[in-house]
Amino acid sequence: MATRPLATDPNMDITACDREPIHIPGAIQPHGLLLVVDAATGDVVAGAGAIEERLALEWLGQPLATLLGEEVARMVAHMPIGPGTVVAGVPVDGIAERFAVTAHRIGGERVLVELEAGIVDAPWGIGSPMAWLDAAVTSFERTGDLPMLFERAATTFQMLTGFDRVMLYRFLDEDAGRVVAEARGAGLPSFLHHHFPASDIPKQARALYVRNRTRCIPDVDYVPAPIRPEGFETLDLSDVALRSVSPIHVRYLKNMGVAASASISIVKDGVLWGMIACHHYSPRRLSPDLRAAAAALAGALARQIRAREEAELYRERLRLRAAEDSLLPRIIGLGDLAPAIRRLMPEMMAMLGATGFAIVDQGRVQAHGTCPPDLAILDIAGWAAIQGGGELFVTHELPSVMPDAAAIVSTAAGVLALPMVDGGVTLLWFRAEQVEEVEWAGNPHKSVALTPEATLNPRTSFESWRETVRGRARRWTMEEVEAAHRLRRALHDAAQNHRLRGLNTALQRTLDDKEALLLQKDVLMKEVDHRVQNSLQLVSSFLSLQAKAADDPRVREQLTEAQARLSAVALVHRRLYRDDQIQTVDLARYLEELVGDMKQSMGRDWATMMRLDLAPVLMPTDRAINLGLVTTELIINATKYAYDGAPGPVTITLEQYGNRLRLVVADQGRGRGDEEPGHGRGFGSRMMAAMMQRLSGSIEYDDNQPGLRAIVIAPIAD
Repeated sequence: MATRPLATDPNMDITACDREPIHIPGAIQPHGLLLVVDAATGDVVAGAGAIEERLALEWLGQPLATLLGEEVARMVAHMPIGPGTVVAGVPVDGIAERFAVTAHRIGGERVLVELEAGIVDAPWGIGSPMAWLDAAVTSFERTGDLPMLFERAATTFQMLTGFDRVMLYRFLDEDAGRVVAEARGAGLPSFLHHHFPASDIPKQARALYVRNRTRCIPDVDYVPAPIRPEGFETLDLSDVALRSVSPIHVRYLKNMGVAASASISIVKDGVLWGMIACHHYSPRRLSPDLRAAAAALAGALARQIRAREEAELYRERLRLRAAEDSLLPRIIGLGDLAPAIRRLMPEMMAMLGATGFAIVDQGRVQAHGTCPPDLAILDIAGWAAIQGGGELFVTHELPSVMPDAAAIVSTAAGVLALPMVDGGVTLLWFRAEQVEEVEWAGNPHKSVALTPEATLNPRTSFESWRETVRGRARRWTMEEVEAAHRLRRALHDAAQNHRLRGLNTALQRTLDDKEALLLQKDVLMKEVDHRVQNSLQLVSSFLSLQAKAADDPRVREQLTEAQARLSAVALVHRRLYRDDQIQTVDLARYLEELVGDMKQSMGRDWATMMRLDLAPVLMPTDRAINLGLVTTELIINATKYAYDGAPGPVTITLEQYGNRLRLVVADQGRGRGDEEPGHGRGFGSRMMAAMMQRLSGSIEYDDNQPGLRAIVIAPIAD
């Protein structure tokens, strides 16, 4: 696929790849057969492939039992309503070969039956496939780190598939991909560490890779076998392994010189983490048994990746805590804040993995490591204080947000600025520019071309092409940012304690007056909070009374929804006045309290039906508020439409993936229907759309089998 058009074609529409309906190609690959069965009668109503030559001369309109036997017919007849896949326990005989049988139900009217000839090409030979898979998984467990795991996986999948080249391909935050491990035959050039643009795998293809975990193209020169008779070209073949692939993708493989390919998805917690990409330079098939083994092995690999990533994150948190525990007693013990920090600048720099550290105290600069000039440091400190509103300011691309910062990018491409609460002192950590040589498999800026017939063609060159990325430093992690917040609070407390110890008896009256003023301020703030909460409670009670008194059910429903939204606002206000650090919040804790409030307002029947599985996610408060409102709206929709107003199970799940979060609100009700009143047009839908646009995120709806899953994906930070 393509990333950006050629300079000679500035108006070329490369988004066509993302809109291509690859799930309804109307044809299959000819190495297998497809039968379309009427679920009600059990008769074959359509098909694709060389059915007359390989299965039966007379097949159209025949009962499935006549063609494939009673056992397969019973299996198909007992498939549950809704999407699903079953595999026959025994193969069936064709005219001159035996077929493995797989069936997929689409909707309630059709069942798609795939027939593929078996191939004896398994690495376990006559041995047990379970024993081979167990040994492979054990070898994954014994690897020491992620790079070693990736290498072991590439070698193991090449042994399993027998393909000339096997690449472990990982998706990055920007949706581009990078080859992190490779096993290849002798004489083949390497793609290890090469990057591939995001558009090489369009969005709808990524969705299918989550749904259909294995994909095989035995021969790129195949001629598609159309579904016949006419009238069945729009069948959804998303779950069909024989599905014909996009002509653009076939051309892409041919341009690489690949004759056969296979893809095995690495799905971690429901998200496409990466892929095992297999290339062969002559035609090669993977039997259904091998594909099933590959899918199982990929699942085990995903679990090992998750375990190692979580272990790395845990070690990072432990390291930061240990650094804090080492630094804080020494700073507190050395006396005044600024002189104490100046003596420990090397340790302060090392704590957050910076290349330079500076302290600005009343306009005076002291620096350690690789830092910009003093005047530039003063400019950064003042600018960061304005941009951060007196709170922490962080960026890994300073030239993109601060004017005239390009001149100091070699020493300060990344900045974490920490103004002290008391003012006058600012701590700054710098990260030098990390000039990155990104190695692409071909020039990503010349990814498409137009043929003389004005059709879109993928790129033809995959030779190594290097691009230099400048102006950026290594990202500051959320754990490092939260550690800086903790350090700020601790230093503030230490400074306060030092000043209190330095007061003499002559200032005792002043201290008493100050403490009295602080107490009065605290009382005033509590009184303000109390009055605001009373006002919100009064409005909530008024809405509740109005809802009970309303004769119109629609008006009553709208008042109830308004009451739920008001509860979300009230919870935010309580959190702001309760927490001493409001720049970042734990989204899991916030959502748990929000849902708790909703449970109380909805009654015991609904409260017992709600289940939460929330992973801790640190994020900016303003983004958490938006997500809280979206969550409230999704829960309201589930209670309104999923069970026609009656109580039913609702599950709220929160997970973190790198710099993104995934929030799922799922029910087991009747699913999403166009008949729902106000579907996509009501206030709630418009509000959610506005919130998601503000978050730069997306919300999608998926079949929960049964019910509906609303999936919210958004960056954790701006």
